[in-house]
Amino acid sequence: MLTADLVRPRLRQRGNELYIDLVRLDDPKARRTAAELIALFNQQEGQTRATWEEALESYEGDRVDYDLIRGLAKVLSDQAEFAPDEYPHDPAVIRQALFAHGPVFERPTLFQPQSRADVLAEVGADLEMPPDQVEDALFADRPAAYRLLDPGPDWTPEGLLARYNLELSRGVLYWARRMEVEIHDTFKDFWRYLKLFKLMFWAQPLEGGGYHVALDGPISPFVRSTTRYGRQFAAFLPALLLCSRWHMEAAVRPSGFDSELVYRLDATSPLPSVFKSSGAFDSRMEADFAAEFHEKFGDERGKWALSREDEVLLLGDVVFIPDFSLTHQKDGRRALIEIVGFWHPEYLRRKLEKVRQAGRDDLLLLVYEGVNLSDEQLDDVPGEVLYFVNKPVLKDVMAAVERIARPV
Repeated sequence: MLTADLVRPRLRQRGNELYIDLVRLDDPKARRTAAELIALFNQQEGQTRATWEEALESYEGDRVDYDLIRGLAKVLSDQAEFAPDEYPHDPAVIRQALFAHGPVFERPTLFQPQSRADVLAEVGADLEMPPDQVEDALFADRPAAYRLLDPGPDWTPEGLLARYNLELSRGVLYWARRMEVEIHDTFKDFWRYLKLFKLMFWAQPLEGGGYHVALDGPISPFVRSTTRYGRQFAAFLPALLLCSRWHMEAAVRPSGFDSELVYRLDATSPLPSVFKSSGAFDSRMEADFAAEFHEKFGDERGKWALSREDEVLLLGDVVFIPDFSLTHQKDGRRALIEIVGFWHPEYLRRKLEKVRQAGRDDLLLLVYEGVNLSDEQLDDVPGEVLYFVNKPVLKDVMAAVERIARPV
């Protein structure tokens, strides 16, 4: 991600709102700059980071759009692979051996009878390394000495500019006090990334579907570690971009601004996400269940409509998202379905805890017999439980759904 000093120059205030001076992807000058930086960076393969920084400084020269140049360069560097050269001994060990000799000079003196070359040769002999290798390895563990092994993605000018705009948009959230989000789809990925980045949240359902989610920001009164939490907050933003219907509003106060401002983004944003979605199904068993349902009940004559993960059960600081829901297309009754298949015992324990905590009597558990969940373990589970040997029997599933479905 971009550092704060690369984000601040692109921020603009209009009234009480904060905007980012994003780069137009069709701007000829910006595209030319991006293309030249991509070519320059690719030329650095095998060179040290220090060499790349020198080349970048030379390229920048006296240009006034340094914020764009340095920002694009940061994106390139962050997505590339730099690594130190390998030596027989750790550079720290080599430094310790050399520095134990105290200060030395190119030529011997009265008080320093050993020259620099003498010390390098002596330490090299002790470590079984040539003197020139000792010198090369002395500070090889410093980032400036790392070599560019892989320039990263096969960047295009448009792609690099789009990623730069994303990093700018993330960077604003370093200074967020709060963030509120409305989401209407892709619930599992949204909450998966909330958990991954350890963000605290409060959520409630919206009339007409979807959820309102309030997130604590890095300078909330409950969080003191501003920079660390802020980076987590910014890192989370691409999760929103996986959704097709969402709106975000954050209260931010970047350094250099006199008051708190409102920063907004929504689904119309052209920003690309750098996260991968979890896919349509978590298991083959779920995919087969959906396919069989649509084959037998999915035409227009079917009474029930099957949806994938369209309801979130809010359980305090955790959530439970059942695999499917079935909605009656005439009277609106709904039932939830969770398939319990091949899982680790600890996962099953946590799953059953969530089921009990949810307390939903309209939840149908389809349990694979091979998981060895006994009737006693499921005694106090609300709703209904159906066991299956190879796959759920749709006739039995639909009969159970008719029994437990309830009006919304």
